[in-house]
Amino acid sequence: MSWHAHIITLFPQLFPGPLGCSVIGRALENNIWSLGLSNPRDFAPDKHRTVDGPPSGGGAGMVMRADILGNTLDHIRQSHPDLPVYYLSPRGKTFTQQTAHDFKALPGMILLCGRFEGVDQRFLDHYNVQELSLGDFVLAGGEVAAMTILETILRLLPDVLGSASSLHDESFENGLLEYPQYTKPILWQGHEVPKILLSGHHQKIAQWRLKQSEALTEDRRADLWQDYSKTKK
Repeated sequence: MSWHAHIITLFPQLFPGPLGCSVIGRALENNIWSLGLSNPRDFAPDKHRTVDGPPSGGGAGMVMRADILGNTLDHIRQSHPDLPVYYLSPRGKTFTQQTAHDFKALPGMILLCGRFEGVDQRFLDHYNVQELSLGDFVLAGGEVAAMTILETILRLLPDVLGSASSLHDESFENGLLEYPQYTKPILWQGHEVPKILLSGHHQKIAQWRLKQSEALTEDRRADLWQDYSKTKK
């Protein structure tokens, strides 16, 4: 069974988008993962396919209706009854690399891409929908966030990347930012590749890279460095 991503979105034409390119796209073609799309407008009963209404109590904008979203999710669960549902929202728990590893172990997930001023809280409560955030900022909708989250998860799946070992030294995998990378030519614009990387001494190279990662993390991400320092001690 492939890992299944199902997107609830008013703009299904945006998908697969970047997820259809490069290694993620090839994984989709090879059925390592699969993609489903559902538009709530297809489950609206009126001829105008209305999916939103004014906020109760007044206020600006419109709110996505619980009944229409409920109809949409009920239809999806006929085929995928066990997939957890996540709503992309600034109020949600922050998505991290560790979250991606946790989601990789699931059979898949359903992602709700909000629009307008948000989603009727009754839908979230009734279906026990969890909220997920990329960070402390607001997007026009959840589609870009969904693509970002899925790409982060999908590249962790077996056989998606050409070399699984390339994942081990990436930023956040060991609590640190990744060390600097270099390639040919050895000399460019007066800048040389560090000699240690040309030495062939694997242990010394590993030590150098660790020190570089530690220095970068301490300089740029005090939060990560604090957690790493506690673990190291």
